[in-house]
Formats: sequence, structure tokens, C-alpha cells
Amino acid sequence: MRTLPYDHSPLSRKKQVALMFDRIAARYDLLNHLLSFNVDRYWRGRAVELFCEQRPRDILDVATGTGDFALAALKARPQRVVGVDLSENMLAVGRRKLERRALTHLIELKYGDAENLPFGEASFDVVLSGFGVRNFENTAAGIGEMFRVLRPGGTVVILEFSRPRKAPFRQLYNFYFTRVLPGIGRLISGDPAAYTYLPGSVGQFPDGEDFLALLRTAGFTEAQARPLTLGIATIYSGRKVAVSMESPAVSQ
Repeated sequence: MRTLPYDHSPLSRKKQVALMFDRIAARYDLLNHLLSFNVDRYWRGRAVELFCEQRPRDILDVATGTGDFALAALKARPQRVVGVDLSENMLAVGRRKLERRALTHLIELKYGDAENLPFGEASFDVVLSGFGVRNFENTAAGIGEMFRVLRPGGTVVILEFSRPRKAPFRQLYNFYFTRVLPGIGRLISGDPAAYTYLPGSVGQFPDGEDFLALLRTAGFTEAQARPLTLGIATIYSGRKVAVSMESPAVSQ
């Protein structure tokens, strides 16, 4: 049984996650930066470096939240970035950020289900997701959708929390993550469940080689995992093989 935000709710996991983020949207950015000691900005920057040189034209950010990953992706100088999310309140916060920065002509934030993306096949050069994949109701279906909307030759980049493996940092981090972080999250967000759900969802996420196996099963090649900050987070990446336009050799 996977961790649920609200154990006694009759809603599906997907609807519970959307409700949870709707409830904490106003404080989400503050908590992200506070609880990660602002390292989350560095993590997104490192992830964007993986595709900057490709000069992607169109970028999709799945489970965009308030749009921080979409904003970071502008470093690659795309023509457009589209972010999708299930939480309308998170999207509303993100749209206000874009308006303040006069970036609505470059980034569009819209409602969308990661497991049923509202785009045609081969629509984007890069597909991103930051700290959202572990919230998918069906992880394999969500990754399959990323593959479907990616153009041949394109790149998927997924940033997710992972579990540090080396002692004594593992023990110190686990204490902070399971004892300290939930208390601060409850106090600031006003939702008693949200930051208890976070460590539970991370603990059940198939990180490392298990997640790379999911990428390969979906069809991605060159799948790689790059641990960050002693394993607190990991950048996963893969490529969608380009279709060869060469004609087969004819036997003489």
C-alpha cells in the first residue's frame, strides 16, 4: 500500500495529492526553499545544464507546481515552455510569478494529468519533472506519457528526492527528514498531513537503479542517475532514440 496524504479519505491517491497541493500552495515555495536550505535552486540548475547545449525549441515540465523548474529551463533559451499540473492553486501561484516577471509569453502553465498528457506524440524536445514523479498514481504510465510526447532524439530529465546511503549522513538526514521537517511543514503550511506524506512518499519511491529500470522499460536509452548532495536528490535522464532517415542498403 503506497503512502496517502489523507489515510481516511475516500478519494483516489491522485485526487488526494491534488487536494494536498491545493491546500499548501500559498506556502509551497517558501517551504521548498526553507526546508532544503535553498539547495533546491542549485539542484534545478544542475538538471537544466544537462540539456542546455541541445538548444531545445519546446520544453514540457510535468507536475510543474508553481513553475520553478519551468523558470529554470529558460536558461536553455527555448521558444516556449509548457508546464502542467493537477493542482489549480499551485498553477495560480505560478502564473502570478510569471506575470510579475513578464514571462507569460515564454511559459504557459495549464491543468494537465501526467498520466494522460494533453499533447500529441513527439511534441517536445525536452520533458522535465521536478519532485513530481513520486506523486504519480501510476509511475509507469506517467513515464510512458513522457516518452510518447518527446520527439525522437529528445531528452527526459527527472529530478527527485532519493535516500542517502552512507553513514553517518544517512542517519542524520533521516532524523531531519522524518522528525524535524514534518513539524516545520505543519507549522508553516497549515496542513498536518502534507509534510508527513513527503518522507513516506520518498521512502516508497523506486530510486537509483530501480528507477532507471522504469525508464528503460518505457523505451529510454542512455538512462543515467546523478546523485546530488550526498544522495538527498538524484537527477535521472534518458534519450528517445532518433529515427534514422537512411535507406537500407540494397544487395547487388
